[in-house]
Amino acid sequence: MPLPGQQSPEALVAGSPVAVAVVPGVGIGLAFGGQRWSLAGDPASLVRQLTERHRPRWVWWDAATTARELVDVRLASCWDLAAVHRLLYGGHRADPAAVWAAAHELAEPEPRRRGEPTLFDEPTPPPDSPVLPDGQLHPEWCDQEFESPDHAAQWASLALEVHESQRRILARLGDPRPVPRSPKLCLLTAYAESAAALIAVELEHDGLPLDRAAAEECIAGYVGPRPADAAEETALRVRRDQEVLAHWREGTTADLRNPAQVNELLAKIGIVVPDTRSWRLEPFRATHAGVAALLDWRKAERVLTTYGYRWLDRHVGADGRLRGGWGAADGGAGRMTAQAGLHNLPSSHRVAVRAEPGHVLVRADLGQIEPRVLAAVSGDAGLTAATQSDDLYAPVAAQIGTDRPTAKVAVLAAMYGQTSGSAGAALKRMERAYPHALAYLRAAEEAGRAGRDIRTYGGRRIRLGSGAVDPASVSPLRVDAELLAAGAVQGLVTGAGRFARNAVIQGAAAELFKAWAASVRAALVPLGGRIVLCLHDELLVHVPAVHAETAAAVVTGSLATTTAWWAAGSGVHFVADVSVVDRWSDAK
Repeated sequence: MPLPGQQSPEALVAGSPVAVAVVPGVGIGLAFGGQRWSLAGDPASLVRQLTERHRPRWVWWDAATTARELVDVRLASCWDLAAVHRLLYGGHRADPAAVWAAAHELAEPEPRRRGEPTLFDEPTPPPDSPVLPDGQLHPEWCDQEFESPDHAAQWASLALEVHESQRRILARLGDPRPVPRSPKLCLLTAYAESAAALIAVELEHDGLPLDRAAAEECIAGYVGPRPADAAEETALRVRRDQEVLAHWREGTTADLRNPAQVNELLAKIGIVVPDTRSWRLEPFRATHAGVAALLDWRKAERVLTTYGYRWLDRHVGADGRLRGGWGAADGGAGRMTAQAGLHNLPSSHRVAVRAEPGHVLVRADLGQIEPRVLAAVSGDAGLTAATQSDDLYAPVAAQIGTDRPTAKVAVLAAMYGQTSGSAGAALKRMERAYPHALAYLRAAEEAGRAGRDIRTYGGRRIRLGSGAVDPASVSPLRVDAELLAAGAVQGLVTGAGRFARNAVIQGAAAELFKAWAASVRAALVPLGGRIVLCLHDELLVHVPAVHAETAAAVVTGSLATTTAWWAAGSGVHFVADVSVVDRWSDAK
């Protein structure tokens, strides 16, 4: 289907940026090469035809609005303005008004307020034009609710303008020290972040395959069978509580969900603790049967309240898919996030995650990803040499003269800013063995303590200045010496340093993971496979059983091709543990 208008279809070569905005059920608006078009019809069908003929790189304001309407098309490439904005500027906000203002070097406008205007609201012109006289976007246009494809085309033309601005800004990003970073890496990271935003929409749409019967059995193992009604539910709750209280004197009562009352309960058996957190009570498990019963009760209670029958009914559809909202990047280091318990599913529940008939799950977990990323971004020759082993901690242990468990603790402590405890002495030896890696982490920590923003290796801005490190909006940069000496402020500064020390590695690892996921997603298309879960450093792929081995090879090969450009010239070896299973719990 040729594009209408003056622009020749031949000019729309593969990979050309084409901005799109959707009017659900009505049509689409397009912008390309300084021109815009409006097309009537089913949006998904129109975009599918254009994709098959021209293979453009689709540009949109945000996947949550646009890609959601096109999710069945399974587009090959895109540019998500909101995702790239988060990469360039950090923080949580990436609505069209904020994205537009940043791209045009305007002050960020106040967030859009819903509801009726008040006496204190400034009058705004009618929404004939999407751009106000002061250069900001009209708030009503930012809702992206268009009456016609013509309006959508007008909105698409603005998206194309922002796209061009973002590319220019990416090209100007400076190199982080000590390892040079080319502008091309930042551009590729922008592509990967955009793809991750698209994957997030697809994950929410597709869901995670779940064996409901196995889930019910798992829940029952903790809290008993599903209650028939509210009365039985209350009776079962009382019985579970009594099974714990039975370890105290007869007649003892307490609300086990009330920390103060639990503290009093423990004091009756001689256990005095500052709080009743489970990790603090765990050392007392063997000293009194009541403590063990309480800890087991808490585990069951967590399952019941967070991953119990109500959770199952609320989030698992009739098709046996567990669904929740997904985010492509949190406001800190940029890791993917999920709702409905998808990122915190208890390990006991993994038995319920099962491939559908005729399919298998391919599970892939990046091995020791953060220390390998540290080697790549810091350019440390010694740590790079250690990555050549599939078990990085073994050569590190040999290098610093300690056992493997201590070496692992020391490496993780270095990245998380822990300088005391069992890892203290090993950390001092790490300073000598891996000076460039430790210097890289120290530089990030010093920036965090000073309240200076930093960027990850892929170019993500991590906000630490302008009050970002202080929840009370008191920046260390604005605190005088007397206040700085106060414990609360000093703790804030120290915490900001530790956060920066880890975020610069965790953020880079998240960018590598998402780039890998984007590569896997593209390679799965001809196999009929789809990513169904992105869990920190772990991918779960659902694929027809006949393509199981091919899909496993795709996952491994995609890691090699991704790291070839992401860590080009570093010499760092990245590994993934890949297995083909029927249930997630079968993966070791």
